[in-house]
Amino acid sequence: MVALDGNAGTTYDVSSVELVPDERGRLPGRGAWLHPCADCLDLADRRRAFPRALRLTSPVDVSRVRDWISQHVRDL
Repeated sequence: MVALDGNAGTTYDVSSVELVPDERGRLPGRGAWLHPCADCLDLADRRRAFPRALRLTSPVDVSRVRDWISQHVRDL
């Protein structure tokens, strides 16, 4: 699961929207499910699935999620 980095319920500055890994599913605010695989992250990013799931109008930065996947999960 990934979540928005920042305060839930606020208007997000386009430059500050970043996804973060939420291993326990406990972070406040909106979240989206993601299979912990680099291929799935790439596909979701290409399809712009995160802005749609999180109800955003701008792209999001997935670098922290990509780093987490590369450090913690082997690709299936």
